[in-house]
Amino acid sequence: MRILHLLNHIQNIGNGIVNVAIDLACLQSKSGHVVAIAAGQGTIAERCDHETYQPLLTTYGVHYYDLNQKRKFANLLQTVGQYRQIIQDFQPDIVHTHMMTGVVLAKALRLGSAYRIVSTVHNEFQRSATLMGLADQVIAVSDAVATAMHQRGLPRHKLTAIRNATIGSPRQRPLQSYEPLPLVRPAITTVAGLTPRKGIADLIEGFNQVAATSTAHLYIVGNGPSKAQFEAQARASPFASRIHFEGFQPEPQRYLRSTDIFVLASRKEPFGLVLVEAREAGCAIVASRVDGIPEALDGGAAGLLTEPGNSDSIAAALRKLLEDADSLKRLKKRAQQNLEGLKVERMNSEVLALYASVLKNALESQSEPSND
Repeated sequence: MRILHLLNHIQNIGNGIVNVAIDLACLQSKSGHVVAIAAGQGTIAERCDHETYQPLLTTYGVHYYDLNQKRKFANLLQTVGQYRQIIQDFQPDIVHTHMMTGVVLAKALRLGSAYRIVSTVHNEFQRSATLMGLADQVIAVSDAVATAMHQRGLPRHKLTAIRNATIGSPRQRPLQSYEPLPLVRPAITTVAGLTPRKGIADLIEGFNQVAATSTAHLYIVGNGPSKAQFEAQARASPFASRIHFEGFQPEPQRYLRSTDIFVLASRKEPFGLVLVEAREAGCAIVASRVDGIPEALDGGAAGLLTEPGNSDSIAAALRKLLEDADSLKRLKKRAQQNLEGLKVERMNSEVLALYASVLKNALESQSEPSND
């Protein structure tokens, strides 16, 4: 197959959508398919601030095309021209779109081309997610996302749930090769974008409730638009000296290998790739009972589930693990069990099978006799 992935960018900034697409492109090329990615490189300043995945793509033989997808009228003619040239040059069988701009482009400019469109809904909570239904087939990154998209009007026959995975990612070295950091123990860590959706404020408040009776430290790894707000909240805490903002880290595994309890306090979360990474690292996990998170934690067997937006619930889970060494040990062990389904090879195999089914259905529909 000739497979083209459409992305907004290929920067290494911890974006789960980009990371999944990069993994798929590399593994598909490794499997013998002809694969390309079309994306924007970002501004010169952005390229200086963050590495891109282009060297990795080159290593795996994935072609790269520059495609300006900024949603400005002045860029429209350039974007249309670039896209048409890419399709003419690459001649894809499948165009896999991971973001809204890409699926609109692929659908609007398909006239005269034989490719089929597959989209992935990564962030169902966005209102624009329904546009992903313009594709011939839609991948949902969890069963919860598939159910939510059906409730929003997408027919079941267009939806396939293929859970995210990250173990064995081409982007990462083997886990044991990452040197653990000298975190103060017991260490509580989150790796997340610093936005209200990720529940950082709830986590800080929950930590405040347990810090009075514990010597634990909280490490917040990530960056985002609400960073100043959360830093101000932490400064107002009587335990401010034990709350550490670590910024974006290209190798969060170094934190995960040193962490006792990993927390993902999201208020909305389609799946949560970082939970897979925390499980592989053997962290005890506390995470919200919302959207696809229970699926990432084997229904709660591999972590303690808390109520989203509820700092008291987070505090209760943290207290249980900080005060009971046996519970902490058991949960760490459970996290590392049943990991086979969280490997990228499984995800890639299911995606390739879906591509084949889409192409087969298209071929069969073309061969059906006309009713005229």
